[in-house]
Amino acid sequence: MIRITELRLPLDHAAEALRDAVLARLNIASEGLKSLIVARRGYDARKRGHIVLVYNVDCDVADEAAILAAHASDQHIRPTPDTTYHLPEATLPEGAPRPVVIGAGPCGIMAALTLAQAGLKPIIIERGKDVKARTVDTFALWRKSVLTPESNVQFGEGGAGTFSDGKLYSGVSDSRHLGRHVLEEFVRAGAPEEILTISKPHIGTFRLVTMVMFIRAEIERLGGEYRFETRVEGFEMDGEGAERRLRGLHLSNGETLPAERVILAVGHSARDTFEMLREAHVEMDPKPFSCGVRIEPPQSVIDVARFGASAGHEMLGAADYKLVHHASNGRAVYSFCMCPGGQVVAATSEEGQVVTNGMSQYSRAERNANSGIVVEVKPELDFPDDVLGGMAFQRQWEKAAFVAGGSNYNAPAQRVGDFLAGRSSTSLGDVVPSYQPGVTPTDLTLCLPPFVTDAIREALPQFERKLRGFSMDDAIMTGVETRTSSPIRLRRDRDGQSPTLRGLFPAGEGAGYAGGILSAGIDGIRAAEWLAASL
Repeated sequence: MIRITELRLPLDHAAEALRDAVLARLNIASEGLKSLIVARRGYDARKRGHIVLVYNVDCDVADEAAILAAHASDQHIRPTPDTTYHLPEATLPEGAPRPVVIGAGPCGIMAALTLAQAGLKPIIIERGKDVKARTVDTFALWRKSVLTPESNVQFGEGGAGTFSDGKLYSGVSDSRHLGRHVLEEFVRAGAPEEILTISKPHIGTFRLVTMVMFIRAEIERLGGEYRFETRVEGFEMDGEGAERRLRGLHLSNGETLPAERVILAVGHSARDTFEMLREAHVEMDPKPFSCGVRIEPPQSVIDVARFGASAGHEMLGAADYKLVHHASNGRAVYSFCMCPGGQVVAATSEEGQVVTNGMSQYSRAERNANSGIVVEVKPELDFPDDVLGGMAFQRQWEKAAFVAGGSNYNAPAQRVGDFLAGRSSTSLGDVVPSYQPGVTPTDLTLCLPPFVTDAIREALPQFERKLRGFSMDDAIMTGVETRTSSPIRLRRDRDGQSPTLRGLFPAGEGAGYAGGILSAGIDGIRAAEWLAASL
C-alpha cells in the first residue's frame, strides 16, 4: 500500500472529497484506486478563520510501483510502513528466577505484558492496591479528605496515568512504531478504535480503569503473577563494582524474592524507593522538572480563542492549547498536561502535603479547561549538592501548599486578577474551581518559590495575547503542581541495565525516560526486550 501524508481538506468537506483528493494527488483514474483507509486525522487551527483537516491515508492501488516511481521526489507519498510488532524470542534458563516488574503503571504494565506474551511469566510487584480498590481510596481523598498513602492518584494498579486525561500522544522518537503497538494493545483492552487514527487520542479516566483490569487478566492468563500491596524495600546483591549483580528483592512482607532480572518502573513519586536506590549505590543523576499551578478558564472561552466561529464543531471537539514563554529570569514557563473539559484533582501521596494534577473523561464535557502553568526547576541552580535535592524541593512546597490551603487537603487558590495585582484572594469569581475536595482563596506566593511566581506573572499577559481569555481575571489558579516528571534519572547502559547493578533495568517516568502514558508504555516494551536479550 501507499501512504499519502499531509492531505489537507476543508473542515466541512463532503464525504467523497477525500477519495477525490487522493486521486488528484496520485494523478490516477478512479479505477486505479482499489480502496483507502484513514491512517491518521488531525487538524490545523493556526488560522482561526481557515481551519483544515489533515489526513494521512493508506491507499491500495492498481500499479503501486509505477505510482511510487512517478512520485519519487514527493516525501509525502511513500510505501505504507510496516508497523507489525514482533515479540522478543527468549527462554528462561532452567532454575533461573522469573523476571520481576516493579510497578504496575503504564510502563510496568506494558513491560509485563510483553514478557508474558513472550512466555516469560513475570511477577509484578505493586505497592498499591488493585485498580478497583484504589479508586475507592482515591475518591476518599477527593470527597472526604482522607488520604491512604499507599493507594491514591500516584500509587496503585494503572499508575498515575489512570487518573489523568488519558492522553496517548508523545514526542518521542519512535522509528519502530512501538507507540502504535501500545495503542493496538489498548484497543484490544477496550479503548475506542479511533485512538488508532486521530492525531491526539485520549481515553479518559473511567475507560482506563476497565482497560487496566483487562490487561491484568491477560497477563495472568499467560502465567504472570501480581502481588499487590507489596513494596520493595531493598536488594540482595553480590559482587563488586562493574560485576555487582542483583540476586533478590527484600519485600515489605518480610519475604526475600529471588530475582536476577528486574524492571524498575516505579513512577515519579516513589520517593522512598529513590532513597533506597541511593543507599544501594545505584547510579543516578538529578534531573530538571517543573513547578507551578493549575489554571482553569472556562472551556468555552478556550474553544472560541482557538477555533473562532468553528467552536463546537464535532470534528474538533474541546480545544486544547500549548503555550511557552521564556521569562527574563532565565526560566521557561509553559503549559503542561492540558486537560480540555476536565477537572483539577488532588494528587498527593504523602500526608500533610497538597499536590494538584489534571484529568478528564472521554467526553471532555466538564465546564472548565485546565492545564499546569509550570516553571523550570534546574538542579544546578536550585539544589546543586544533593542528587535527591529535587525531591526535598517538591516536599517543601507541597507542605507549604497544605498549610496555605487550610491543613485539611483543600488546595490554595487565587484569582488570576488578584495574582497579577499582587493581592491575596479572599473570594472567587464566576469561574468555579473543579478541585476536589475544595479550595481556599489565598495568596499563592505562600507556597511557590519567588522565581516561579515572578516567571508566571511575566508569562500570563503573554499567554493572553496568544489565547484571548486564557488569563481572564476570574480564571482560577490552584497550587501546587510539582510532579511534572521525576526529579532523578537512573543511569542505564546500552543494554538497558544499571551500570552499577547488573540485572536491574530502570524504565519509565520514575527512571527519567518517559513523560506520559504512551512514552512510558514504549519504554516498558524496550525494557522487556532488553531483559529478554539478557537471557
